[in-house]
Amino acid sequence: MQVLTTQAKSPPVRLIPLTTTEVDGWLATQSAKIQAWAVTSQLTTPGNLMLLADDFGKLTDVVVHLDKDKYQPLSWMAYASVVANLPPGCYQWMNLSAHELSLAALAFGLACYQFTRYKASKKTWPTLCVSESCYQEITPQLQAIYLTRDLINTPTEDLGPQELADVAQTLATETGASYKLWHHSDLQEGFPTIYAVGRASAKPPCLIELNWGDAQHPKLTLIGKGVCFDSGGLDIKPASGMLTMKKDMGGAAHVLGLAKLIMTEGLPVSLQVLIPAVENAISGNAYRPGDVLRSRAGKTIEINNTDAEGRVILADTITYAKERNPDLIVDCATLTGAARVAVGTEFPAVFAQPMRLGFDLMELGEVIQDPLWPLPLYQGYRDLNQSNIADISNSSNGAYAGAITAALFLQSFVGQTQPWIHLDLMAWNLKSKPGKPEGGEAMGLRALFAFIKTWASPQ
Repeated sequence: MQVLTTQAKSPPVRLIPLTTTEVDGWLATQSAKIQAWAVTSQLTTPGNLMLLADDFGKLTDVVVHLDKDKYQPLSWMAYASVVANLPPGCYQWMNLSAHELSLAALAFGLACYQFTRYKASKKTWPTLCVSESCYQEITPQLQAIYLTRDLINTPTEDLGPQELADVAQTLATETGASYKLWHHSDLQEGFPTIYAVGRASAKPPCLIELNWGDAQHPKLTLIGKGVCFDSGGLDIKPASGMLTMKKDMGGAAHVLGLAKLIMTEGLPVSLQVLIPAVENAISGNAYRPGDVLRSRAGKTIEINNTDAEGRVILADTITYAKERNPDLIVDCATLTGAARVAVGTEFPAVFAQPMRLGFDLMELGEVIQDPLWPLPLYQGYRDLNQSNIADISNSSNGAYAGAITAALFLQSFVGQTQPWIHLDLMAWNLKSKPGKPEGGEAMGLRALFAFIKTWASPQ
């Protein structure tokens, strides 16, 4: 969907943004007619707008009273709140700095997003006219976020492991990346934890790999949890817990969207993308509570809970990633409900080693208004992952610190010295807000991109 343009067929309608402190001053410079119309339009109420037309009734201006306070700390989403109230047509934001215009354009594009694979849109959305430089900056971000949202929103019937692999292959073709797929039969020996989790499904598991970039550049590996549906396995979820489990491949969607952005922008990295793609299903050969799996690393894993499958498939994936000695591993996963208890549903929890990487990422997220929050890899909780019969358990033996113990499980495969960032994310909007419709959501993607851009090319 084309929501941004650099050329308008006719002069675009001017969008005039006013903050609460600017409204009265602006009105004082206007004619008595416009002032009277402002009263009728209730322009002094934050969030309202006023339409102005020429003598022939053609819309020329929309004056917007931005309610930035309502959208704190994401004040830029106030621009998204305008879009649904605009008549079809082409518009242009006025009197904004280059930075603010970029945010306004991004908000405009996100507000126009719709998932239309199964239900056609009945709405004609407006378009926004921007400069060439703004278009080149924002369009790749919108494409990455749209891809992420689309993948998360697609039901498992149409996006199982193989279909997710097909998306990755298409992306590889578009960007010139290499593509490799380990099929169900390849996994049993080389990636036994991925095989064990996915073997019960009629949709066989696989491991997806993309490689792109100059081998001389810093080595970056992105890993995305690709559980295309999570029933919980034999430790089955209740019906209410399964309703949104098509989103359990949200980590995979994030790394594909992020990889698309990295490759489109040509960042100087040697990029590897790894996605273990499975469906955690139930059948006669489903893996069981009490089973012990021997991982690719040789470490044995006792399965205390088949619903803690994400960390299990990430174990072998991380081990494989380390075999090329990357400079940085970043994994994204809808890993724990405990992270949602800790930081809520609207931004990811971040774990990092060294810890400063997490704080650097958080600070960048604050600058560009894409929030994340660090949690500690507190080593005192490692005992909670102990097993009496295996090297480690996939589910802690306590009711507390679930996000931390899951991250510590991953760290046991990452090691103590490998630079690593782990995002435990929701990937889903529980209700619609301007620019953030209910359903699949990219969370922390822009912050990660900004971080990687700085990491790959330090000043």
